[in-house]
Amino acid sequence: MSTLRTLGSAAGAAAVVGGLVLVATPATAADTATVSILHGVPNTPVDVYANGERLIDDFQPGTLTDPLTLPAGAYDLALFPADAPDGSGEPLLKADDVAVPAGANATVVAHLKEDGSPTLTPFVNDTSAVPAGQARVTVRHTAAAPAVDVRAGGTPVVEGLTNPDEATLTAPASTITADVVLAGTDTVAIGPADLTLAEGTSTIVYAWGNGEAGYDLAVQTIDGMHSMPAGVPGGSAGLADQDSSLPAVAALSVAGLAVAGAGALRVARNRG
Repeated sequence: MSTLRTLGSAAGAAAVVGGLVLVATPATAADTATVSILHGVPNTPVDVYANGERLIDDFQPGTLTDPLTLPAGAYDLALFPADAPDGSGEPLLKADDVAVPAGANATVVAHLKEDGSPTLTPFVNDTSAVPAGQARVTVRHTAAAPAVDVRAGGTPVVEGLTNPDEATLTAPASTITADVVLAGTDTVAIGPADLTLAEGTSTIVYAWGNGEAGYDLAVQTIDGMHSMPAGVPGGSAGLADQDSSLPAVAALSVAGLAVAGAGALRVARNRG
């Protein structure tokens, strides 16, 4: 069982910002999007390129960049072995025409499929308002592993989650103890770990890694989604709304979960 790793800022985040300025057309605030990048491929430092320009040098596994504000549009992304000269040779991973729509908040994850092969998956992060006193929790399966259950306080709150799907629920603001087990069993793959769910935030938990290198959790927090006590929450981007009267995470109904894969950004991979 591996140790929980709560991810911080990438050391190369400033380089990412500078690189995007070079490869993207200047745009007004109304034409921008917010993008974070998570490296979830074990034992594989990489250099990250966008539209032919190196954005991150020696990007280490388990690193999450700060949110980046960049012009909306399509981006060609490629990951090369760390310090490959000028991005020469064949990339380890490539995705062309990754659409970044205006106003979106997205996280692009380099990770392993269930069979262990690498892939890039872009996720759209739901930033709509949450009810007063509540927090949003999203769990994303990006590990080389079969289906898993996610438990809070020992009780399953997400069941049968497969790579690269996600499930979202709303819970009272609190601190919970969570772990990840193989679906339908009590075999712990990750955790247990304490997660603080602050009011008006979205906590996104990524399960990543593989059996050889170990499994870890990456935690991303987005704030600023408070609602007035008498307010009406904003749209849920196709997710099922949750009952805000539920007293605790352990009492959340799995029937209320919805996988938001249909809202994810589309990736057109290079087949040449």
